[in-house]
Amino acid sequence: MFYENDWVMRQINMLVQFAARVIFHKDTVEYDIKDETNLTDTDDLYLKIQKLLQEGKICKAEDLLFENRSDTEAYLTLALDFYQKLSKMSDEELEQHNFSRQEIYDGLKEVLFRFKGMPELPVEL
Repeated sequence: MFYENDWVMRQINMLVQFAARVIFHKDTVEYDIKDETNLTDTDDLYLKIQKLLQEGKICKAEDLLFENRSDTEAYLTLALDFYQKLSKMSDEELEQHNFSRQEIYDGLKEVLFRFKGMPELPVEL
């Protein structure tokens, strides 16, 4: 189990780095609110997701992420930031909130698959 989770963690990190480099020409991606006095829809979504994460409602946060999907770079930044944060959680913490590393990997792949500005990913990584 440990080796499987380690493999999944590496795959998550590789996918995030790949997307960051291809789309944003950066090594990492972090969502930032640019103007707190004039929030965008993506900013609002980010704040809602952060609140759910603080409450330990990871599944609801991911559902909200997918319910509000868009093809904007801001959305992709938010999604990558979300999955990076989840990947940094311990296995115990994820398990406590009924989430797994495999779900992080699968969600991340789904976001990248649906993003129109992303080159086609290989079937298996």
